Order: sequence, then C-alpha cells, then structure tokens
Amino acid sequence: QVQLVESGGGLVQAGGSLRLSCAASGRTFSIYAMGWFRQAPGKEREFVAAISWSSGSPYYADSVKGRFTISRDNAKNTVYLQMNSLKPEDTAVYYCAADRNPLRVVLVTTREAYDYWGQGTQVTVSS
Repeated sequence: QVQLVESGGGLVQAGGSLRLSCAASGRTFSIYAMGWFRQAPGKEREFVAAISWSSGSPYYADSVKGRFTISRDNAKNTVYLQMNSLKPEDTAVYYCAADRNPLRVVLVTTREAYDYWGQGTQVTVSS
C-alpha cells in the first residue's frame, strides 16, 4: 500500500504562483512514477504532469508546458508541482497519484494506470 497526502493548494490571482506537495508513505520503494491530475467542476479528471521516480524525467500536458514544473525529492518521498503564470482555467482540485506497475518503462497519462491517489487539494485562480 502507498499513502499520498497533498498540500499547498489555495487561492491566487491570475499570473501568480503556487507549489503543491505530495508526500508518499508506505511501500514507496515500489513506485515507478508519480503523476499530478486535476478535475474542474463538471469536467473529467485530466492529466497534468508525471515524473519518473528513479530518473526524475518529467512529462507534461500541453496546457501546462512551460508554466508548471514537476520535481521529486526521493529522500523525503515527496513530489512537487510548481505552478507559475496561473490562469483562471487552472482552477481545479489537484490530485497526486502513484504508478506501481513493475513492468512500466514509459510515463503514462491515463488515470487507469495509477494505483493510488491522494485526497486532492483545491487550487483557485481568480481573474
């Protein structure tokens, strides 16, 4: 089992920045990758970014590329999402997730690939 706890959400004006954190505990040695997803009211949960737990290689959705940065600190079992130049359309509940598939060799963007999820943290960007 892997437990994930997000923090760092809040209210920010357009153009501002926030940093989300996701602390992992439990069988973290089995994690292949960590991902961030978000869900706005009335919309499907969508992929934002992912990072390889071992190599640190990132992958981003086109909508956040150049504005968001995903990183991890293996010693702290924590993954971060630095969000800059925020826009009102970034408003959503942000979830972190863990992919524990031992056969995975590439980062994936589908929700079904991720085995464990945090409870989510609200990000609201005002115009």
